[in-house]
Amino acid sequence: MKINTRQFGEIDFNPEIMINFNSGIFGFENLKNYLLIKAEDDFFYWLNSVEEPEIAFPMIGVRVIDDKYPLENDNEAFGIVTMNPDILKISINLKAPVYINQTNKTGFQKILDTEKYPVNYNLFKEE
Repeated sequence: MKINTRQFGEIDFNPEIMINFNSGIFGFENLKNYLLIKAEDDFFYWLNSVEEPEIAFPMIGVRVIDDKYPLENDNEAFGIVTMNPDILKISINLKAPVYINQTNKTGFQKILDTEKYPVNYNLFKEE
């Protein structure tokens, strides 16, 4: 299969690597199939929609930020990043992580029932 993405251009991929989100991502419930892309020189992972390739979510593994972040069985937790031209305003959503199981190629998003994790956690701080 092929898709033409905004971030990476044309991508030729095996459908077996698609990650299925039965319920979609919050706000994008109609989009079910994604590719998890990580370029060698990129700090972020990209969750790119297969149905609408112009839609992609930059993400980062949340255990990089908090090694005690809640796990969900065999799923790896990622936070969706909100980009901004001002690096100090780039934030990650720790409240509603995206969980991905790389083995069975499934994913889901859930809201954590705790005030410990904010919706907008700044990735970079001024020193």
